[in-house]
Amino acid sequence: MALVLSLIIVIKSSDLFVDNIVEIGATLGISQIILGVTASAIGTSLPEFGSAMIASLSGSTEIGVGTVIGSNIWNIAGILGISATVAGVIGTNPKGITRDGLVTLGTGLILIFFMLWGEITRIASIVMILFYLFYLWLLIKAQKEYQDTKTPEKSFKKKPITKKMIAFSILGIAGLIVGCRILVFAGVELARIAGIPEMIMGLFTLAIGTSIPELVVTLSSAMKGLHELSIGTVLGSNTFNILIGIGVPALFMNIPVEPLSLSFDAPVMILVIVLVLLLIKKGGMKLNRVGGIILISTYVVYAVSRIYLLA
Repeated sequence: MALVLSLIIVIKSSDLFVDNIVEIGATLGISQIILGVTASAIGTSLPEFGSAMIASLSGSTEIGVGTVIGSNIWNIAGILGISATVAGVIGTNPKGITRDGLVTLGTGLILIFFMLWGEITRIASIVMILFYLFYLWLLIKAQKEYQDTKTPEKSFKKKPITKKMIAFSILGIAGLIVGCRILVFAGVELARIAGIPEMIMGLFTLAIGTSIPELVVTLSSAMKGLHELSIGTVLGSNTFNILIGIGVPALFMNIPVEPLSLSFDAPVMILVIVLVLLLIKKGGMKLNRVGGIILISTYVVYAVSRIYLLA
């Protein structure tokens, strides 16, 4: 009963969040893709960030790192794959996808570089946080360029931001977080009862569970034709998950790296990032249904292989 109720809360909250965040973005003159990689990405990434922080500070650091890496693989191969398959196609902005795609790829490579040290240290944390600030600077610069291309007529037609828009946006993201936590807690308890190891819990149970906000928002955006918001949410979320989701906890304690996570999970994460960028380029700057099926299949192969390797 609780799972059904939480699912309803998540779906309704997603619609509320997407509709109002888009309206606020339009009012402020913010492009969809920038809105996606900032407000939408950070908002929907709060469950992953919270899970990584709590896990790391409570000593379950394997769950923290596993949640972030597993979540990023699921975000691209699972969420974008499902969204493209259901919606049929997800269009992208060439300039935006190049910027955000390369940053997402670079972020993954930075993570692997520091994982080679054997643990994520405070030095790595500072570098990650600084890189995220640099990314935000790039987005601010891109937004200014976007504003300069707008005609005076379009700017004149702006409507004021109402308290209702803000309240519904906050209510929407709050509903997403609360609904997802219920789902995650239930999933974790079932995993523990079944005797599933912590790293697998992080890679799959927590990773997929905490990524439900991204799934619902991305799918909802794609179905509503808000393609740039859809793909921006996923790419921005992946960047935030690593640079802030791992970077901030590493300020307080060194986070150990599991050998299999370095040799298998992290490279798969890079693989799916490169794969989705190639599929978008091959599809004429669009991720079509065939590309979505390829991504889903890739995730299934990864999941089966990961569980088999651990066994």
